[in-house]
Amino acid sequence: QVHLVESGGGLVQAGGSLRLSCAASGIIFNSKVAGWYRQAPGKQRDLVATITKDNSTNYADSVKGRFTISRDNAKNTVLLQMNGLKPEDTAVYYCRVFNPVLRSLGYWGQGTQVTVSS
Repeated sequence: QVHLVESGGGLVQAGGSLRLSCAASGIIFNSKVAGWYRQAPGKQRDLVATITKDNSTNYADSVKGRFTISRDNAKNTVLLQMNGLKPEDTAVYYCRVFNPVLRSLGYWGQGTQVTVSS
């Protein structure tokens, strides 16, 4: 059984930082793409960042230069360091691990709330 467990969300003031963590189990993590997505109230779920097994990264334009995604394959963990947070970053953040070829074949975490106040 595959499990993705996120942690690190919370309430922070604008300009502050948070680090999100996602621990995966029941999956061959090091062969997969890992990523973070977010969904604000009334909005669709959007890509934040992804990272391949070879540590190639991709970021949404809205977070580029502020967020950093990384992974530790030995620990089956993907991290998202978020700096310079803005109120528009407020959303539920979801971890996803998926097949690099069949990208619709993957797994979601339950989500963690990030709230940025002004």
